[in-house]
Amino acid sequence: MGMVSTLTKSNKGIADEKARKASPAKAYADLAKAKLSGLVVATTAAGFVATGGPLSTQLDVFTACVVGTALCSSSAAAWNQILEIPRDEKMKRTQQRPLITGALTLSKAKSAAVVWGASGAALLAAGTDPVTTTLGVGNIALYAGLYTYMKPRSIYNTWVGAVVGAIPPVMGWTAATGGSIMDMEALMLGGILYLWQMPHFFALSYMYREDYKRGGFQMVPCLEADGVQTANIVVRYAWYLSAVPFVCALTSVTSSMFALEGVALNAYALTVAHKFKRERTNANARKIFLTSLWYLPSLLMLFLLHSKTWDDEEEKTKDPIANFLFTQIHSIRDKGRDLCVHEQVVATHSDGKEACPVTVAAKQTRKGVQKVKSTADSATDAIQEKSTKSRET
Repeated sequence: MGMVSTLTKSNKGIADEKARKASPAKAYADLAKAKLSGLVVATTAAGFVATGGPLSTQLDVFTACVVGTALCSSSAAAWNQILEIPRDEKMKRTQQRPLITGALTLSKAKSAAVVWGASGAALLAAGTDPVTTTLGVGNIALYAGLYTYMKPRSIYNTWVGAVVGAIPPVMGWTAATGGSIMDMEALMLGGILYLWQMPHFFALSYMYREDYKRGGFQMVPCLEADGVQTANIVVRYAWYLSAVPFVCALTSVTSSMFALEGVALNAYALTVAHKFKRERTNANARKIFLTSLWYLPSLLMLFLLHSKTWDDEEEKTKDPIANFLFTQIHSIRDKGRDLCVHEQVVATHSDGKEACPVTVAAKQTRKGVQKVKSTADSATDAIQEKSTKSRET
């Protein structure tokens, strides 16, 4: 045992020495969690493009939004590592972080965190709008503050962390629309990212449950012996995710094809999730984690492809970039229709009337919403009229 321990320490010392000699660029990239920030950039860009707006005249806004969000994300990641040094030292998966190996000093890390946060906030404030800026700055506080504080204290830290991950695509949408945070499209994009993170991170925390225990973090897999609760959470959120394409179609955010194609995508994700529930092994947890890596870009691509923001040809042809995207999206849609049995057989009756159950249900939902709105408007008018008469008498 003594020899094994000595070899382990020797190997760690060699790894630390290599890390210390690593280039400063790599050290700062690791401090910023570059891969995570890359995901943030991609989802922010997806939110911006999803609006279908005049992209060529908004390139400055797009750049400010994407770069500003990336800087805010980098700042949050740096503060998280600064605050978690004692815990990262105990975990195998975090022992090669720059503050643990000595590749960066604490003062340099703090300086980087401040510069990234300040420049990100300034860029968002100068190039976007108050709503997007508030979301960016708020996300730094939420990740480096509440989320980091909760990790060693409450299992609900994962749910808080998921909010952090759900905000970037909403920021993309608000930047492109001037702050329209309550648009249904923005809510759906944020919802997709929020729900996706649950299977993704619970699978990750299950694989590294022993490591998280060493670090003293309160993760669900660390507090149970059999993994039953972890598996139930994974399956539950996989089902929630499978409902998103139908909700998008029913609320007219996308066409019914998103719901139909989502069935195939989610069928595989649910199969993997249920397999983990039956056999709670690291191998099955890894399958969920790896599936989540291609699942998210696939779902976002389908969302963009079938979004109804790309249905207005007249508006899109006025902008060269939007026109290019419009042409490509509709070309893919047309090819899909040629191959899709649903489009040829199910989607229409012989007399040409709509027969797709998702589309029909969506129309009924819209009629119901319009009826409720009409009733509410009538009631409001009646109250105002009564109030006016009362004042006159």
